[in-house]
Amino acid sequence: MSLRVTIVQSDIYWEDTLKNLESFSDKIDALEETDIIVLPEMFNTGFSMQSAKLAEKMEGATVSWMNEQAKKSNAVIVGSLIIEEDNLGKSNFFNRLIWMQPNGDFYSYDKRHLFRMANEHDSFTGGENRIIVNYKGWRICPLICYDLRFPAWSRNKELLVDVPCGDYQKESFENQQTSAYDCLIYIACWPAARKQPWNKLLEARAIENQCYVVGVNRVGEDGNNITYSGDSVVVNPKGEAILEAPEEQSCSLKTELSLSDLNSFRTTFPVGKDGDDFQISI
Repeated sequence: MSLRVTIVQSDIYWEDTLKNLESFSDKIDALEETDIIVLPEMFNTGFSMQSAKLAEKMEGATVSWMNEQAKKSNAVIVGSLIIEEDNLGKSNFFNRLIWMQPNGDFYSYDKRHLFRMANEHDSFTGGENRIIVNYKGWRICPLICYDLRFPAWSRNKELLVDVPCGDYQKESFENQQTSAYDCLIYIACWPAARKQPWNKLLEARAIENQCYVVGVNRVGEDGNNITYSGDSVVVNPKGEAILEAPEEQSCSLKTELSLSDLNSFRTTFPVGKDGDDFQISI
């Protein structure tokens, strides 16, 4: 069973949602048929800490746009944006990943690890739960940027015990039973100055979790004069790049992932069964 994944490595107009939605509409219109289209982190604004100024509601323009694009392309659209939610009269802001399916169903993940070196922890509220989505027979765990540096949060506990995953699983580490997935997706605004950790950690997450890893990063320069080289990549369970985007170039690239190859490798080399069990305290 194969899964067609398209990565969209792009520059992002700084804090300009309308221009970004127009730009990504054009890019998506030009794509070949695919199953999943992966956009960078905060694709509609860039990695801005102006959360109160740029936030949208879940009923806002960008989530509606993702719904339209998923239907039109007959593919899942994955990307994150700034979402505002009210809690007892107080506004909370989240760097929220949306997994939008062609039929209009969607799931969301709030970035847990907030990048304090950019003061993200002062502008946003961190999430508490991962999501694992079952799509076309694949179990997929989407995460955001800085999460990549924290292997315990990404850990695939199916390597310890095989527990079936339903159509959609929201996993709480306070009462975790399993973390069953076949593919990790990281969307990012990861600066060029730290490209080496980006490349190496994506490979490490694939190797240690015996899964495919999709990493999608932006290019260009943002409003804070931070440059991004892209380095978007798809890595197989052995840590080998099977798709690499050219540095510093906007592009859209597609590859196919093989579930039979993945399961064969896990069966012949079941390293996870010797792993250590533990739980994360929130």
